[in-house]
Amino acid sequence: MKYTVTTTIQLPRERVVGLFDDPANLKRWQPTLKSFEPVSGVPGQVGTKSRLRFKDGAREMTLIETVTLRALPDRIAGTYEMPGVWNQVDNRFEAIDADETRWTCEVEFRFDSLPMKLMGWIAPGSFRKQTGKHMDQFKAFAESQTDEGMERTRFEPQ
Repeated sequence: MKYTVTTTIQLPRERVVGLFDDPANLKRWQPTLKSFEPVSGVPGQVGTKSRLRFKDGAREMTLIETVTLRALPDRIAGTYEMPGVWNQVDNRFEAIDADETRWTCEVEFRFDSLPMKLMGWIAPGSFRKQTGKHMDQFKAFAESQTDEGMERTRFEPQ
């Protein structure tokens, strides 16, 4: 299953990418994230693996993230795996003008287990909706930030 979701953020691209690229911000826009633990490599760099643990009500899940592409400020991509599910996310950031950024998220899911295959077939819109929700949460977080009191971000143009 593949789909694309796009949103516009009222901030310069470099600011959006800097906020997105900083793992310290993850819990600020993903409230169900309980921990982000580097497993190997340098966080954010190609080949790096990290463990992400989520808890949403009674539902808990652990994903292994692998960074597969880092071409910032334009793109960053990775895979997210858990038993029965493989997910690839390609994030693209485009400057619309000096103060506005288009964020496009291209997503692909592959399922190994029958229950997840059925879920993907019966309710593909729920996956797209969840991606849109996460993007909206990041947008709200990013647009609420001010330069005052913000630390330098990890992002450096390449």
